[in-house]
Amino acid sequence: MTTSSSERGVSLGMPELPAPAYPDDVRARLETDAREIIARYPDSRSALLPLLHLVQSEEGHVTRTGMRFCADMLDLTTAEVTAVATFYSMYRRRPSGDYQVGVCTNTLCAVMGGDAIFETLQEHLGLGNGETTEDGKVTLEHIECNAACDYAPVVMVNWEFFDNQTPGSATRLVDDLRAGRPVEPTRGARLCTFKETARILAGFPDERPGAVEEGGSAGPASLVGLRLAKGEAARVVHPRDGGPHDEAQDRAVHEPSPAEHLSSHDAPLDTSASDPDHPAGPTAEEGE
Repeated sequence: MTTSSSERGVSLGMPELPAPAYPDDVRARLETDAREIIARYPDSRSALLPLLHLVQSEEGHVTRTGMRFCADMLDLTTAEVTAVATFYSMYRRRPSGDYQVGVCTNTLCAVMGGDAIFETLQEHLGLGNGETTEDGKVTLEHIECNAACDYAPVVMVNWEFFDNQTPGSATRLVDDLRAGRPVEPTRGARLCTFKETARILAGFPDERPGAVEEGGSAGPASLVGLRLAKGEAARVVHPRDGGPHDEAQDRAVHEPSPAEHLSSHDAPLDTSASDPDHPAGPTAEEGE
């Protein structure tokens, strides 16, 4: 005796209808931009990533309509486009805020306070991971390493750096974003909305006056290793929570005294060779 799927409590459901197309005026505008992007690549398929940024700049996230548009422009299947759009976390799959506030909770940022920052913002905003405030201004999420460990803990807003954060400074940051007050990243260009950021990532120029010149660069802490490799010596200590910051002092060359070491890695360690009172014993053979 066999039972039907309905008798087993299994609902197969109806197949999903095809995604609707963009309105004619929107599609015409996007096609012009898409052709410009595709022309940059010898193989049109290589244009998929920037095209996904392009459709994300239209609606603030990658919709089924956007994926259908990319598939049509590149002669791909929607399954091929979906596989890419769902692989990368930089492509949003649902509506999100004007400002993507990402708190790094990877190892170093976490132990330096990233976990505390994320928990504080969740409570302050009343949001879970990936959720958006009712006013549509802020989407909060925890993110993986953004290669800024020397400024841990780091918060990113639309991929711009806010270094050396604390729960208090991060709370003020999201409050300012929601209130429309000016917010300046620690490094890099001034903030723009997530849609504007997506268009720049699609490969179109940032047309805001002076924004290109403000582009991000390595900060003093990031360059310490390079300076040491060149035979220089420097210490960089950044105060947190809005304390005074002296860039000139950051750039100053520090000459250590003979008894001073720049880090624990430079300090001599007690070994059998350097500590006669605790010599290493003879090496035992395996099994002894």
